[in-house]
Amino acid sequence: MQSFDRFQGIQAFVRAVECGSFSLASRQLGLSASSVGKAVARLEQRLGVRLFERTTRRMALTDEGQAFHESCLRALAELDQAESALAERRVQPTGRVRIALPTLYGRICVLPVLSGLLARHPALDLDLLLSSHAVDLVEEHVDIALRIGRLEDSASHVARRLGEQALWLCAAPAYLARRGEPCTLDALADHDGIARLRGDAAEAWQFSDAAGTPRPRHRVRLRVSDLAAVKDAALAALGLAQLPGWFVADEVRAGKLQVVLRDAQPEPLPIHVLWTKTTRMTARQRVTIDALIEGLQRA
Repeated sequence: MQSFDRFQGIQAFVRAVECGSFSLASRQLGLSASSVGKAVARLEQRLGVRLFERTTRRMALTDEGQAFHESCLRALAELDQAESALAERRVQPTGRVRIALPTLYGRICVLPVLSGLLARHPALDLDLLLSSHAVDLVEEHVDIALRIGRLEDSASHVARRLGEQALWLCAAPAYLARRGEPCTLDALADHDGIARLRGDAAEAWQFSDAAGTPRPRHRVRLRVSDLAAVKDAALAALGLAQLPGWFVADEVRAGKLQVVLRDAQPEPLPIHVLWTKTTRMTARQRVTIDALIEGLQRA
């Protein structure tokens, strides 16, 4: 009852401010003028301040009343938004959602999650933009994006962490049986490397102590522009390769690849889903974000 009385007092106060009088507010609320006046009086008593300056001719807000009115409007707007969000969850999501994904991660990890989403919601359509560059959500009209790596602070975006990407240095058991397993970073000098080719240079391997230790030199025998081909070459026992954990997890579990120097691998990179900050999210966008969070965090 106390909570109800508190809310009734706030409702009466806000309506009285909008109408400029208790009598007009009472007619809109379906109450007597005295009930509205008493509700506001109890509110003032509980707060310990005067909200209105009352005369026989006019009613004006005090400074405290003005500040409290602004706070009430923000709180009521939050309640309206919460009700709208719950109502939208009951609505079947329809329409098209544009999602920007890192190419390989999108194909391997995200597409199975979105396939299940489409099966559950037949009126939902998706555009998947697979690319290695970070898109501008506003300029490229993208609803949702997935990013691997550190995010820059942005007041215009909301982000939720989905997981992380670890890098594993690995090789086929046949290669390690032939060349031996490296137990230190210095031992990499005696091994063959497979690296992704970016432009004219091979992508350097990363290690957790690389900032304070000279990078170990290894012979890069094979440079390939496609990351999937790097994994194929490692499976063919052509050398060591450093690859994302999610990309080689199945091969490691199956014993087709073996991880080496685990303690020397770099700190994992965060994976986030992000979207443009908005006062009201569509049902199709909300159900897609929920599916990504649930499916990829579990994975």
